Amino acid sequence: MATKQTEPVTIISLRKLSLGTPEPQPKEPKTFTVEDAVETIGFGRFHIALFLIMGSTGVFWLAGSLLIIGLASVVVPSIGWRWLIRVASIPGIILIVAFKFIPESARFNVSTGNTRAALATLESIARMNRAAMPEGTLVEPILEKRGRFADLLDDKYLRTTLQIWVIWLGISFAYYGIILASAELLERDLVCGSKPKVVETAGDPESQSPCHCHMFAPSDYQTMIISTVGEIALNPLNMLGINFLGRRLSLSITMGCTALFFLLLNICTSSAGLIGFLFMLRALVAANFNTIYIYTAEVYPTTTRALGMGTSGSLCRIGAMVAPFISQVLMSASFLGALCLFSSVCVICAISAFTLPIETKGRALQQIK
Repeated sequence: MATKQTEPVTIISLRKLSLGTPEPQPKEPKTFTVEDAVETIGFGRFHIALFLIMGSTGVFWLAGSLLIIGLASVVVPSIGWRWLIRVASIPGIILIVAFKFIPESARFNVSTGNTRAALATLESIARMNRAAMPEGTLVEPILEKRGRFADLLDDKYLRTTLQIWVIWLGISFAYYGIILASAELLERDLVCGSKPKVVETAGDPESQSPCHCHMFAPSDYQTMIISTVGEIALNPLNMLGINFLGRRLSLSITMGCTALFFLLLNICTSSAGLIGFLFMLRALVAANFNTIYIYTAEVYPTTTRALGMGTSGSLCRIGAMVAPFISQVLMSASFLGALCLFSSVCVICAISAFTLPIETKGRALQQIK
């Protein structure tokens, strides 16, 4: 009796069987990040409004400076400087209340786990741009590495970081120094090395005190207003310089010019000459700030960019704290000595800017270290 031969089961036949009847796989839920949502929404009316608001902040700073000078010319001679401080604090109090109604950024809300608020912000932007949101659930992106303070001082960025800190401190020192020195120059009339103004006030012992304040004349307030306008005078030329000459060379030139104009303040000149020197100094120190801000944001990678900007801002505050001791205390004792000190700091900053190891002109932003 013949027996029926069966085909042996092999691995290949089992594989064919498994391929013929695939098991259904569960679909992974769709997710997206804040960056994905921003890319999907695209450019629109929201970004135009944001550009106008952020671009005008420099004009909100200039306007505030001009407003406080104009307010001082009215309030100080009539009801005193204490009332000037009280009136000037009103906008700050209003801002404290207004901050409550300003929405938090979507990226911050996601990082703190408040995805509902982040999603509401993104949906509001999408509606304003008349665009659609990406499909899925909003999630926080996984960061492989977060920036550390030690990253600013590693071998690659050590020299750059130290020189940037010196430049930020020096620019802030010069910026607040010229603002305070302007008032000192106008009050004491030290431009030509003359003696301080003496106000004859019979029976008033405070008038003989070295700490006695002399009132500004209307022409002094006009000088302060004109010199303040100088902060935006060099902006077009500054933008051309950093794009054609590069960040390092442009900053070294403006810092060197700042040092020169500090020394020119010692020249005996007319009132128009003094206004011109103060105008150029305010223009140059503002240009210095613009250039170093751009350079610092460009030179560091994404993981350490915020740390680099934050630490530089801290050094900036140190320069601002030191400036009054030079522009108001040392200048009263030695006018030329104070000017030489300001000029020397600017020269050091110019050298530091020229010798920065990295030029960021035409360099793409670094995403990782």
